[in-house]
Amino acid sequence: MKAEQAANQVLMIRPVAFAGNIQTAISNHFQRLEDASSAMDAQMCALYEFDLLVANLRAAGVVVHVIEDTLIPNTPDSVFPNNWVSFHGEGTVVLYPMLAMNRRQERRIDILEHLSLEGLRINELIDLSHYEQLERFLEGTGSMVLDRINHIAYACVSPRTDLNVLGEFAQRLDYDVVSFHAMDANGMPIYHTNVLMCVGTHFAVVCSDVITEQERFAVLERLRGNGHEIIEISTEQMYAFAGNMLELKTTAGDFRVAMSQRAFDALSATQRATLAMLSGPLIVTPIPTIERLGGGSVRCMLAEIFLPTKAIAG
Repeated sequence: MKAEQAANQVLMIRPVAFAGNIQTAISNHFQRLEDASSAMDAQMCALYEFDLLVANLRAAGVVVHVIEDTLIPNTPDSVFPNNWVSFHGEGTVVLYPMLAMNRRQERRIDILEHLSLEGLRINELIDLSHYEQLERFLEGTGSMVLDRINHIAYACVSPRTDLNVLGEFAQRLDYDVVSFHAMDANGMPIYHTNVLMCVGTHFAVVCSDVITEQERFAVLERLRGNGHEIIEISTEQMYAFAGNMLELKTTAGDFRVAMSQRAFDALSATQRATLAMLSGPLIVTPIPTIERLGGGSVRCMLAEIFLPTKAIAG
């Protein structure tokens, strides 16, 4: 079966105790914990934003599997499931090693069991979480932006993205790796690749300005060589989460691009039109609390599901 870039099903985790995570703020410079409101206000706002995104995705024709988080253990970042799990078309599920101690508790086998009961087939479970004991991390499709059609994993090296773990992922799932370094204005590594890059079926959104000069050309040429039209975004747009978008498919087979209101507002009219032309209409949802305190945006909230369905006994 031919690989597809865009999924028509996603997993989302509904928060019950969302809050700014102090443990992740050291390496995630997109977080704004100094703006934190009360825990109750943060949870109420995040829940509203979450439910609105679910509604918008479903209205567009995307299948959304919503799992309620649990109060115990305390997992303030559980709204970002794409960091601990990824689902692949061969029925493969990958679990990932996480840097923050309290994020490691987000991995829940009961969620995989729920998806199985929903009729999705899991043939193989690859658990890379043992690398946490070696202080080596790879935070799923935050650390990697996957070109699933061409089996290429783009990854910027950071405290959360270790080349050794990346190498095992690539070997086990038969991916080529395009690794590079990307720095912010203070010379600090960009914490996740998916805030500076998005790869769709026919397009790639990239903030190439933050990629080191000696590696920039190779990254862009690899994208172009696989048929992606480059949509460049500025560093300012990146910090507005304009790179943290995701191409999806509807149940009717049409393409959509999901992003936050902040990301949409940061894009120019030309960039928006190009995205819509190369993919499809934009699904835009305001999630300011989740972006501000969590340091992630819409793409981080969506774990794409490419699992095959179980055969129906006849």
